[in-house]
Amino acid sequence: AADHAPGARAAAESADGGASCPAIASGAPLTSRKSTFQAHVASVRSPGEVAMVQRALLQDRKIAKATHNMMAYRIDRGNGLFSADNDDDGESAAGSRLAHLLEIVDARDVVVVVSRWYGGVQLGPARFKLINNVARERLQQQGFLSDRASAASEP
Repeated sequence: AADHAPGARAAAESADGGASCPAIASGAPLTSRKSTFQAHVASVRSPGEVAMVQRALLQDRKIAKATHNMMAYRIDRGNGLFSADNDDDGESAAGSRLAHLLEIVDARDVVVVVSRWYGGVQLGPARFKLINNVARERLQQQGFLSDRASAASEP
């Protein structure tokens, strides 16, 4: 699901003229106690597309200067099998928590990257809630949450 809002990045040709980078939809930044968090999601079908998305995001100078760009992806391989991986980018345990989020909401064929710009105030464990909240909100806005996961989150 592509988002044509200002936060969306259009698909771009790769440097070798081959496959195009999937469209990236960036959410609104959320600031809490001087740290800012922003989620970015893209529909992906292979680890190669995940790498293209990461490279495209890092071409944005603001994102490249983030203190951390935590990432997780989950790709449906059929027959109940998934390709999945994550990266903390120095924010200990954040990547694995994003990967767990993708699993519990049954998100498929998606990469989520959460950028954090550290503001000088340590947030402690509260940072994980902020990271997961911006990621979940963006996944929901882009239609990556399964009907089962969406129903479970409603009161």
